[in-house]
Amino acid sequence: MDTRLELGVVLDLATITTGDIDLGGLDAACRRWIYHRSTAAAEVEERIASAHVVVTNKVALDRTRLAAAHALRLICIAATGTNNVDLEAARELGIAVTNVTGYATPAVVQHVFAGILAHTTNLVRYRDAVAAGDWSRSTQFSLLDYPITELAGKRLGIIGCGELGQAVARVAEVFGMEVLIAERPGGGPSPGRLPLTELLPQVHALSLHCPLADNTRGLIGANELSLMRKDAFLINTARGGIVDEAALAEALRRGEIAGALVDVLSVEPPPADHPLLAPDIPNLILTPHVAWASREARQRLTDAVAGNIRAFAAGQPCSRVA
Repeated sequence: MDTRLELGVVLDLATITTGDIDLGGLDAACRRWIYHRSTAAAEVEERIASAHVVVTNKVALDRTRLAAAHALRLICIAATGTNNVDLEAARELGIAVTNVTGYATPAVVQHVFAGILAHTTNLVRYRDAVAAGDWSRSTQFSLLDYPITELAGKRLGIIGCGELGQAVARVAEVFGMEVLIAERPGGGPSPGRLPLTELLPQVHALSLHCPLADNTRGLIGANELSLMRKDAFLINTARGGIVDEAALAEALRRGEIAGALVDVLSVEPPPADHPLLAPDIPNLILTPHVAWASREARQRLTDAVAGNIRAFAAGQPCSRVA
């Protein structure tokens, strides 16, 4: 017996694929699909009006839009975060909501250490030096213009020790690093974890893996940055609002910390006058929210969405958040 739901609508396919992943699993999960590369706010209500399943990555689905979608039975968020869907309204309207977790762990870990290694090897400066002809003009076989340090024996601080934080910690230990875990923001003392004010002065690198919530918004601000070592490197692949971005820009300018890798901003895409887009910020690697975006991770994400749809249609829903 074919239990598939009739019509599925994807609202923002371009956030998941450029045509480089297999959509076969998703194609088979509903009898019929309508794929939209992107959807403007004014187009949402019309596009979901007849849908039984809606897949959204970042398109917002509020109470008004959900109430007008009379056929809608399932919303699949093609991400872990759920803030773009009104979960309370979905519950009241009898619409199930699912998300996907854990799909991007290897990609994020890889991105974190790409930043750390680029910093400790001064990769960007040496690349630029070679391009500028410094190596060709050298009187010896190698350039030693910029310091190179080793990770072995250094300390990595982690804020947020869920799946991602733990995976980063395991790789850090392979490099010979000592891992220090911060207490949960807003929480009390916990065995094996340090208060943030005690952790920050000790670590050579700090990696953020906590969600953005009331107790983590602005968690790393001017005061916290001032507590860090001058040779410390900050990595944020979590959420932009966790870090005070203007304070980070100033800390880098003043040399309060040695560098940063930032993959997420409080506004995405950022406006041209965003404080971290200023051209005079030294030792900043800014990437456009791609830590999660390996082809393999996006394939796992798409396959997991398809699995959530099949499970719901079979009467055995999984990964429900509402």
